[in-house]
Amino acid sequence: MPLPITLLTDYGHADEFAGVCHAVIAGIAPQARVIDITHGLPRHAVRQGAVVLASSLPFAPPGVHVAIVDPGVGSERRPVAVRAREDGRLLVGPDNGVLSLAIERFGGAEQAVDLTASPYRLEPVTATFHGRDLFAPVAAHLSLEVSLAEVGETVDPASLHRTDLPRPSIESGRIVAHVLYVDGFGNATLDLGHEQLAATFMRLGELVEVQAGTAKLTVPFGRTFADVESGTGILYEDSSHSLALAINRGDAASRLGLAPDDEVVLRPS
Repeated sequence: MPLPITLLTDYGHADEFAGVCHAVIAGIAPQARVIDITHGLPRHAVRQGAVVLASSLPFAPPGVHVAIVDPGVGSERRPVAVRAREDGRLLVGPDNGVLSLAIERFGGAEQAVDLTASPYRLEPVTATFHGRDLFAPVAAHLSLEVSLAEVGETVDPASLHRTDLPRPSIESGRIVAHVLYVDGFGNATLDLGHEQLAATFMRLGELVEVQAGTAKLTVPFGRTFADVESGTGILYEDSSHSLALAINRGDAASRLGLAPDDEVVLRPS
């Protein structure tokens, strides 16, 4: 059986782009299982795409993982395919950082190739739709266990572009965190993981002052949305084991004007 293929893009569903990628894969590897992680990423949000890919892939079977958030399509940025050291996972997409966090999560890059002149590309390759012309056909052939060396020209894995995330500042009575991602419910994921949380002042049930710019909100640190009334804020550890801010049946990002990379200051209340 072909290896499974996952797709993550910012294409949305209003246009044909995601469907055409499916169609290209089906024409080459009709028996390959294709799993849509999401096509709803904010347009051009490379860092958010990298965060979502890295947090999603541990739940996907090892296979070929395509990520396309590509504002530099048609420019000098490289299209690449990469083999991670763990699970033999193959990652396909633009070399702009969208693959980097997932590559690190699976032990780093063992092998990488440049797909620019891939013999498996669709001709003619357009300047604006590499998802169809490069990434989908290469992913389909990799799914059929064509070797990485056959689909592109070998490059140094150390030359791959990295996405650098902001780092939180943790003090005894103050945490400066950053928004990594805002989901479709307006919940804001912050850059504090489970182990970091254990070393802070935050304890279940206790109140925390949340400040974003001039906006302030006092919320409890809880387990789930139902711990607070409708319209009330809560800090909680989300499904990716990161600290997140939500409004039960509301929109925390809109309430506090939050966007990726924004600082969020947390203090005991």
